[in-house]
Amino acid sequence: MALSSMTGFAESSGGHDGLAWRWEAKSVNGRGLDLRLRTPPGLDGLEAPARKLATSRFSRGSLQLFLSLAPQEDARGLKIDAVALASAVRLAKEIAAETGLPSARVDGLLALKGVIVSDDAAPADEKARAHRDAAILESLASALDGLAKERLNEGAKLHAVLTAQLAEIEALVQEAGRLAATQPAALKEKLAAQMRELLTGGLPEERLAQEAALLAARADVREELDRLAAHITDARAMLKAGQGVGRKLDFLAQEFNREANTLCSKSADIQLTRIGLGLKAAIDQFREQAQNVE
Repeated sequence: MALSSMTGFAESSGGHDGLAWRWEAKSVNGRGLDLRLRTPPGLDGLEAPARKLATSRFSRGSLQLFLSLAPQEDARGLKIDAVALASAVRLAKEIAAETGLPSARVDGLLALKGVIVSDDAAPADEKARAHRDAAILESLASALDGLAKERLNEGAKLHAVLTAQLAEIEALVQEAGRLAATQPAALKEKLAAQMRELLTGGLPEERLAQEAALLAARADVREELDRLAAHITDARAMLKAGQGVGRKLDFLAQEFNREANTLCSKSADIQLTRIGLGLKAAIDQFREQAQNVE
């Protein structure tokens, strides 16, 4: 399966019985699946089915879903508020009787605020609301599908970046292995030079070899290099497996870093130490990118 990122954005829109809506779906990194839904008042019942739609598509990431509503342009209508109109007519008659002025005209009454109101296109019965909600959720499913596709596109880019970083880590591990192979001879030569300075009479070759062997054992990094090589193999297998490996990659990056730290602490050569530091930097970059993987 393809690698998926946890970041992306998508949107969809729809309409039903004079009502138009628009969904925005965006996601960023998260330790688990965290869903935040924001809908206009009166649509709280969408939360449970919206959560079900999201969990069927995603396992990790912080998701934010926003729904906005508006009357459709071709459905914007006006209606008369009968109660407000009756009140306006009554007041107009009372004023005319008291002042002797002509009664108010119809156009004047209709111009009063609150007499004519917009038709909000809200469903009047439960069945109509159920049809509306189903249509809104269908649009949400479309937005979530678009978000999943966008996360897969980002995942493809992450796959290329992580593969390149693993190649860099592998090259550094191989270079560290070549340098580590020369450490025993270098340690023996260094120890002999130090001993010659301290002991004018010299030191038996056998004793010198023993001391060099002890130092070499303390500085042996072959186990760390073997584990690093195994981690590289495991990481490549995870990238090949694809979806749902984000947590495993993050944990593996921590193991990478632990071995690199031990390698640096055991190093008896400045060049090997520099490679170890470069390895730590490459591993840190790898982990930073791995934390974007679902």
